[in-house]
Amino acid sequence: MQAGRTSIFITLLLAANCPGVTAQSRVYRDRVVPHWDTSGTQFWYRNDLPGESREFVLVNATRGTREPAFNHALAATEFSKLLERPIDAQRIPIHELQFPEGDAGVWKMKGPDGEFTWNSVDNTLRRLRPAAGAAFQLFLPPRPSGPATEDTGIVFTNQWTTAVTLVWIDPDGGRREYATISPGQTHRQHTFVGHTWLFKAADGRELGCASAIGGANEWTLNENVLANVQRSADTPRNRRGRRSPEAPPENAAAPQGRFIPFVRDHNLWLKSAESEEFQLSSNASAEHTFRRDAQRPRAVGMDYNRSDFPEHLADVHWAPDAKHLLAFQTTQVPERRVHYIESTPGDQLQPRLQSYPYLKPGDPIPTPTPRLFRTADRTEIPISNALFPNPWSLEFQRWRPDGSGFWLLYNERGHQRLRLLDVNVADGSVQTVIDEFSPTFIHYSSEGKFELRWLDDQTVLWASERSGWNHLYRYSLQSQALLNAVTQGEWNVRRIEHVDQSQGWIWFYAVGAVAGQDPYHEHFCRVRLDGSGFQVLTDGDGTHSVEWSPDRRWFLDRWSRIDHPPVTELRSAEGTSQCLLESADASEVLAEYRHFPQRFVAPGRDGSTSIHGIILRPRDFDPAKKYPVIENIYAGPHDYHVPKTFRAGRGHQQQLADRGFVVVQIDGMGTAWRSKAFHDVCWQNLKDAGFPDRIAWLRKAAAAHPELDLSRVGIYGGSAGGQNAMAALLWHGDFYRAAVADCGCHDNRMDKIWWNEQWMGVPAGDVYERNSNREHAQLLQGHLLLVVGELDRNVDPASTMQVARKLVEAGRDFDLLVVPGAGHGACETPWASRRRTEFFVRHLQP
Repeated sequence: MQAGRTSIFITLLLAANCPGVTAQSRVYRDRVVPHWDTSGTQFWYRNDLPGESREFVLVNATRGTREPAFNHALAATEFSKLLERPIDAQRIPIHELQFPEGDAGVWKMKGPDGEFTWNSVDNTLRRLRPAAGAAFQLFLPPRPSGPATEDTGIVFTNQWTTAVTLVWIDPDGGRREYATISPGQTHRQHTFVGHTWLFKAADGRELGCASAIGGANEWTLNENVLANVQRSADTPRNRRGRRSPEAPPENAAAPQGRFIPFVRDHNLWLKSAESEEFQLSSNASAEHTFRRDAQRPRAVGMDYNRSDFPEHLADVHWAPDAKHLLAFQTTQVPERRVHYIESTPGDQLQPRLQSYPYLKPGDPIPTPTPRLFRTADRTEIPISNALFPNPWSLEFQRWRPDGSGFWLLYNERGHQRLRLLDVNVADGSVQTVIDEFSPTFIHYSSEGKFELRWLDDQTVLWASERSGWNHLYRYSLQSQALLNAVTQGEWNVRRIEHVDQSQGWIWFYAVGAVAGQDPYHEHFCRVRLDGSGFQVLTDGDGTHSVEWSPDRRWFLDRWSRIDHPPVTELRSAEGTSQCLLESADASEVLAEYRHFPQRFVAPGRDGSTSIHGIILRPRDFDPAKKYPVIENIYAGPHDYHVPKTFRAGRGHQQQLADRGFVVVQIDGMGTAWRSKAFHDVCWQNLKDAGFPDRIAWLRKAAAAHPELDLSRVGIYGGSAGGQNAMAALLWHGDFYRAAVADCGCHDNRMDKIWWNEQWMGVPAGDVYERNSNREHAQLLQGHLLLVVGELDRNVDPASTMQVARKLVEAGRDFDLLVVPGAGHGACETPWASRRRTEFFVRHLQP
């Protein structure tokens, strides 16, 4: 399941989800960070190479050339003379260049020894200024890390008198020790931009913290650094975008500043500049209010605080000419809360009752009603709700520039209908501009599957799967008609990167657009708004990401596969390859693991649709042996889940493999980003989880690779994967012998409203019961380990306890592991992860 619309808990590889994890092996030449000159025709970048060596590369985009930025050997000689110590050509003590200004060929260089200039014409070095007293700034007290974004690294050198321990501060403020560095030693650490690291002395003292940045993080700890620690009495945590109580409500005052709307006794009022007050509504109440806070958050982790919403705040939208005011009046509903016991809060002895708001499928939800008022005489213009009778959401979009109307976006509860509506302020009439309907579901909740982009005041872009594939369509707002399909074909638009309205182009990522490749590979494409000129701009056989030059004349294309290290090349805006920049060196990874994960494709349940997965083997793999198989499952319909890009670390999958298993991961039918028919298998059918495809795939894999022993198959997963893992033993217990279900939602009526109603609809009939592990616990075959964290705020922990009770009542044997102090993903704690491995060893190995 999901912790929120953009926060999905799924652990594919531990190194991807634990930002401090450092693999023993590294990949080199895998990432190019360009530094462009002002003309936009050249850039330099730095390669960090084995043995702390490095090189600086200069690229001329126009000529398509790649060469050393300067003569490293000659520069090393001059640095040796100037610094009076031997300098190796591959270890020149600089980390940054600046393009020559004025004097052609004169680079400015920065490093731990200061700033220098290097004249590439006569090969001379000059020192501008020595190193600053402190190489980097420490701060205290510690603050939590920000969200994981861009990969980066730290090179930490301990020049202090005693050993220093490097501690990662996670986003929740938790601490995890990673390495202890002795005096005079250097340690390299993988991390992410914005992550916080604490330096702790051997006696436990907190010396200071630093936050990783993009590019070079070369941290040297010495007496000067420790003497300049920045200390703050109050380091507030990020409120994650929550509105400040002092902030004025958005669009509160009319454009001319004549009136300010406010709420009194739940009714809507206006106050003039002369402080004269006018009441607009009279029928509001606490149950049907104009207060902005009535529109309650429905996603997990969005607890609100009533003090954040002062009484005067109303949800209002003024027309540009201030002649009309749109306000939303919302029907309140009783708030469901999930309660749980925190057995050991911190260092306290006594347990504590916790709760948080958590709507579940079928619960009543707040219902917004748009109210339109004419400001001249303060009368209301009624708006019929005939075209939005049952809203999951009803969102204001924008006013017409002349104030004659506005647009609303209606998402009907059950998620089978989306409408863009045009409201005329003259008489309150409502017309449909776009009416999107699906007999199953509209995947509104993922980027790319929902797209409403305003090109101008006349046209919009709209995403739809009406053709059986996710494509873009252009609509006229004036005629309320479809102008053209912008994209088409048996492939999917993944997400829009950029729209240039003036030139009439859209740049976007697509999956399945290149025949003969994995249909999940993301390629970068462009097309004209009228649907002509479609072009795939990338061609490497893998998943691509691009980075544009500042003027968008060139882009860096980086692609890789799970079995192919990254390749980076420079391409023109038209897609022409200008220059191969880097082919990554993953020899250390290959030496550590002895092989890359294997991609495997086989037909699914219908005998024709390709099903894609990966196979991981033990490091000491012996093809003459037979190995039990363990599937790592996550069948959440919101995405696909088998990794498609190269990763140096393999986390819990490789840890299991190294205990004598072959580990597989598969995307079956019911997951996203194939055809709509492929996706629709999940509709009101989450128990399916693609198992017929997974089993067919495994049988084909075993036929091709006889070392796979299908008489001993296990399965594990967390969250939605926990639900799937137990379901394997309920409905496919003749194939799967053992399962570990971590923090699963074992009955979708117990889980968060938006995720489950997206795929299952509003509860009706026996749909939810038919898909419930809880209701079918008596079908259990094989060996089951249920795991739950007592502090899980994503999936109600009671879901695991309820299915456990049903198993007890049915007389079924199983194991139950409750992890004190753990939240969602309890099985990824070191102790529970070890118990999971031991469970599989006990039940699947001789």
